[in-house]
Amino acid sequence: MPVRKLSEPSAHGRILLVDDNWNGLKARKSVLEEHGHRITMARGGEEALDVFSRQKFELVITDYQMPGMDGLELISRLRKQSPEAPIILLSGFVDSLGFSQENTGADCVIQKSANEVQHLVRAVSRLLQPKNAKKPASGERALKAQRKAV
Repeated sequence: MPVRKLSEPSAHGRILLVDDNWNGLKARKSVLEEHGHRITMARGGEEALDVFSRQKFELVITDYQMPGMDGLELISRLRKQSPEAPIILLSGFVDSLGFSQENTGADCVIQKSANEVQHLVRAVSRLLQPKNAKKPASGERALKAQRKAV
């Protein structure tokens, strides 16, 4: 009887991938599917909003620079529909435009670069992890330990 390997638990999700660049969409789709995710692609903001309103997604990944509706406007409109939806913003202009989670509304901002794939895979994995109760900060843990010792 063959021995069955137990795979490590991981969070696989249904991801909406948005970019007007067809080659970028296909490349990211391929990478994310290799990690077990189910990918739906949209070629721009309007198409993404339409698809998002009809299907459930655990994560949205959008490019910043797209004709018609840029990634920031898309994020703003997605937040109105689903405030808790995790969103990753990709851009070649992260540094020059000063993009961050605080000023874009995204949960993660990734610079397009040679390291983009590694950053994207890590961010997707982190954002799709089940939300567990947060551990107290290290200072709080020390204080609790002191109280128990007394």
